[in-house]
Amino acid sequence: MTPASPLRDLQFRLEYIVLRLVVGAVRALPLDVATAGSAWCWRVLAPLVSAKRHARALSNLRIAFPEKTDAERIAIARAHWENLGRVMAETMQLDRIIREPDRIKIVNAEVFARYRNKLGPAVGVSLHMGNYELAIWPLTLAGANPAAVYRSVNNPYVDQFLRDQRKDLYPGGLFGRGKVEGDHGETQKTARLITDYVRKGGRLGIVCDLFDHTGIPVPFFGKPAKTQAIAAMIARRLGARIWMARCIRKGTATQFEIELIELRVPRTANQSDDVKTVMTEMQAQFEAWVREHPEQWMWSNRRWS
Repeated sequence: MTPASPLRDLQFRLEYIVLRLVVGAVRALPLDVATAGSAWCWRVLAPLVSAKRHARALSNLRIAFPEKTDAERIAIARAHWENLGRVMAETMQLDRIIREPDRIKIVNAEVFARYRNKLGPAVGVSLHMGNYELAIWPLTLAGANPAAVYRSVNNPYVDQFLRDQRKDLYPGGLFGRGKVEGDHGETQKTARLITDYVRKGGRLGIVCDLFDHTGIPVPFFGKPAKTQAIAAMIARRLGARIWMARCIRKGTATQFEIELIELRVPRTANQSDDVKTVMTEMQAQFEAWVREHPEQWMWSNRRWS
């Protein structure tokens, strides 16, 4: 890519300096103090500062829970902002979290343990629930050397910093998705790169609960939602396993439970139907999980067109 102009590069560097100052301030506090403070700020300020996203969250909640009152939906929306505030502070301290094993419990570890030494190529799919950054942890803990797909940040210095923050969770590396300035990330080549990665035996993590304008519409809370098909397509084409994971926050502390489910991939003569079946079952499981803990899902994301 064409390097950024000197003025644009200066802007990028200033943004990076501000980010590092914020991270330094957060890391100077005890983990639980930093997350509690961030949670309070987000709960109070996000509906005002991000009014458009707050309106989207309420709109999505009306689709998902038409039977709830406005007051109930507002309470869920504010709780979701609080959870996001905790996630933001925790993202700056992922290394500390995973160094304290008591903070993360794998609920059904015995299920995954059966495949630990014969895992083969695998695709891990998760949703924006709890602290979604940690959903990959069972694969990392098992020595599966997972990589992941993430949305690239336009600022190359910030983008590299965020990659570095996640290196202990994704020892296999990160594949950037999205148009970026500079020559620090992948753009249109991402689909081919991640397919080749899994084909060679790699284990890949993808978050699959966002609206994708090029995606396949599948039911989600009773309404068609365009969803990216790449995880299902890779698994169906390459014979890889799909592991679904959710990360649930326990109470208000930085304590989590991660649950794993294997999603069976049909392999009939009709590949398109197989992919659609996988995607439909995946989103049905996501919906069930969201219904259990609606306050922990990211309602402010775009999900329906």
